Amino acid sequence: MAYELKTTETDADVVEFIESVESGKKREDAYRLLDIFTETTGFEAKMWGPSIIGFGKYHYTYETGHEGDAPLVGFSPRKAKISLYFATGDESRVPLLERLGKHTTGKACVYVNNLADIDEEVLRQLIDHSVRYLQSRYS
Repeated sequence: MAYELKTTETDADVVEFIESVESGKKREDAYRLLDIFTETTGFEAKMWGPSIIGFGKYHYTYETGHEGDAPLVGFSPRKAKISLYFATGDESRVPLLERLGKHTTGKACVYVNNLADIDEEVLRQLIDHSVRYLQSRYS
């Protein structure tokens, strides 16, 4: 049975998605993140699945043979926290995360309550670092 990717690039409107975010503060942070990610990456924002705003794209192939496309970086203004998507498996980002500010991490995400809790310049460095890491790994 073939594995079907859940998170694929769509033609959904990014601004329309941001406008659908219930919390006014999260909506405001999402617009700021849209600016930060666009300025830092130089890529146009695209919706990935129903709720991830991604920038750029790379094609990966795992040792298992599973392959697909994913955004280089992205974010999602979720109800509880804002999810920031960076390269997984990149241990060289740890010093940047230590300087980011108040956050938690998961397997593939960095979670923040709001942008006021983090250093935007360090965020830009994390975005740039992640893009360069993935482009060199999957070029």
